[in-house]
Amino acid sequence: MTTNQLFALFSDLALILVLAHLLGALARRFSQPAVIGEVLAGILLGPTLLGHEISDFLFPSEIRPMLTALADVGMAVFMFIVGLELDRKILRGTGRLAATVSVSSILLPFGLGALLALLLAEDHAPDHRLGFVLFMGTAMSVTAFPVLARILTDREMQHTPVGGLALACAAIGDVLAWCMLAAVVALAGGGGAGPWYLLLLVPYTGVMLWVVRPLLRRLLAAGDGTARLSPAALTAVLAGLLVSGAVTEKIGLHFIFGAFFFGVVMPKESTERLRADITDRIGEVSSHLLLPVFFISVGLKVDLSDLGRSGWLDFGLVLLVAVSGKFLGAFLSARAHGVTARQSAVLATLMNTRGLTELIILTAGLQLGVLDERLFSLMVAMAVVTTAMAGPLLSLFQPRPLADHPLVPAARDAQPPAARR
Repeated sequence: MTTNQLFALFSDLALILVLAHLLGALARRFSQPAVIGEVLAGILLGPTLLGHEISDFLFPSEIRPMLTALADVGMAVFMFIVGLELDRKILRGTGRLAATVSVSSILLPFGLGALLALLLAEDHAPDHRLGFVLFMGTAMSVTAFPVLARILTDREMQHTPVGGLALACAAIGDVLAWCMLAAVVALAGGGGAGPWYLLLLVPYTGVMLWVVRPLLRRLLAAGDGTARLSPAALTAVLAGLLVSGAVTEKIGLHFIFGAFFFGVVMPKESTERLRADITDRIGEVSSHLLLPVFFISVGLKVDLSDLGRSGWLDFGLVLLVAVSGKFLGAFLSARAHGVTARQSAVLATLMNTRGLTELIILTAGLQLGVLDERLFSLMVAMAVVTTAMAGPLLSLFQPRPLADHPLVPAARDAQPPAARR
């Protein structure tokens, strides 16, 4: 790299970190997740407000591949943490209801998203309609488990019946969404390796479950009795998630699946403190450096400056389908199981939180060529709006202190009312 390139890279990184931190803090002041401000920081630096000339001056073309590489590492680390935090204990006491609500809140938005994709395919994906339709259905079905967990914590709802149910639904939905996206990638042929590469998933999965998982269990059990991993063990974990991502990328799936699955196979039994240590130590670098770079890289690709009437009409349709599909799917399913109307509305609002998970899926779709840049911009805007809606809607549906609300009936008994008589 030349001196000018190094100067531009370091200057850009400093700008990214400061602006993302400031707008993230500002978002929290307005009771919004920090991710809202951080994504807006990326959009502010992109062509939407500054125009292409100023944006290109701030982020020269020779620097952007380096930022994209850092953003990809940030995506991998984040997906590993998402997989690491998935625990069967979340489903305790709500398994049947959570599974039903999760499936309903995926199927309805998936179906509506697929129908919308058929309407938009002629303009945005004339050459690969099947992959586009399936991808749009999947993108409409996502709930951001980490952002939802943060919202619940900020509002002290994580130990309430509806909060626990929302976490369980989001956990199940995350697994289903990533499986669906993997199928979309396979059908779209994103890796370019041909359909035969799907067969390689069988030995990969076997090695992860019956070789890597036992090795990780021994690695975590070999600690010194404290709640911290040794430097060697932490290095092994970091190397493992990168190798797993590299393998899935090589066999034709996106690297995010390998990073996510490596987090899933991490032993969960009696490792809570060690897993918290991993999350804290890796998460510090990710949240303060890698993810802000990811948000900026997303924002630089978003251009809402010349949408025109047809573009804003498309955005309205995207937003309508995203909100109504997710809300109605969760609300109607919860009501069918005897959950009160207010708590069902709270649950449906929480399930509409998309956040960073949606951005990662959209970025994968753009990289694979399933989305064009115009629709990518609209979908990113939808992710920001639906995530920002959560706080005000929760205040609307839950105006009184949580202690004043009755327990969700389904939290006591996951069976439908007819079965409890």
